[in-house]
Amino acid sequence: MQELMESIRRPYVVFVCLFLLSFSQAKADTSVWSVRSGDNVIYLGGTVHLLRPADYPLPGEFEEAYQASSELYFETDIASMSDLSVQAQMLQQLTYGDDKSLSSILSDEAYAALSIYTATAGLPIAMLNKFKPGLLISTLQILVFQSMGFTPQGVDAFFHTRAVGDGKAEGQLETVQEQIGFIAAMGEGNESEFILLSLKDLAETGDVMEGMIGAWRSGDAEGLSELFVEDMKVEAPALYDTLLLQRNLKWVPQIDSMLQDADTEFVLVGAAHIVGENGLLDLLSQKGYEINQL
Repeated sequence: MQELMESIRRPYVVFVCLFLLSFSQAKADTSVWSVRSGDNVIYLGGTVHLLRPADYPLPGEFEEAYQASSELYFETDIASMSDLSVQAQMLQQLTYGDDKSLSSILSDEAYAALSIYTATAGLPIAMLNKFKPGLLISTLQILVFQSMGFTPQGVDAFFHTRAVGDGKAEGQLETVQEQIGFIAAMGEGNESEFILLSLKDLAETGDVMEGMIGAWRSGDAEGLSELFVEDMKVEAPALYDTLLLQRNLKWVPQIDSMLQDADTEFVLVGAAHIVGENGLLDLLSQKGYEINQL
């Protein structure tokens, strides 16, 4: 997620919160597309990990796609996230296990700024000193969203629970270990810059959310691409390649396979993966599939 004004050029925090959009049924045009190959069809929808109670019910297009589908695909295996062994693995990979710590990795400027921010948030820096930057910023971002009224009951969790209750099959596009790896690598090699830029963005999260919600509610895919993708490509091309492009390219063959069978799948992924050049819609369109916004 990038700030609409100056912070829009702060791409490092995008991966942490690009999925934390909210949806309002009252003004939402759509966030679901159909992708068709002959008589075979899948649905592609944007996911969010946190939502406010007022954001329910979701736009009707989500329910339409869910009812029409026999299988749901998420970015990763949601059920395994509650597994204690997986949580232990996450903690191990996302924290420093050697002599390294934030105090030894960051510049004096970055560490001082971080200390001030965490103290203001009621989190002593000593509690966070072994966190890798990706986990640290993710944690701080979630706290900001919680202060805005968001809860963990997002689109992914909502439809996972529905699928379990309805006996619908579920699948995933990548492993939990792969997702952990993305977060663990955030800011690697330029930790101080990553922290300083991310702290600036955290202070402007409220304005970012309103801008993105407006773009999403209007169905402005081009505007979302400008917010999410274009500046990231310019300001952090390596991050764009790792977090967006390569994952999109890896997911397309899996979607190809879905379009070869008679089953109807509902694929739920983050907004930044859907829009823009080399987003999923673009890549699937290049392959000749018929795409329509619900």
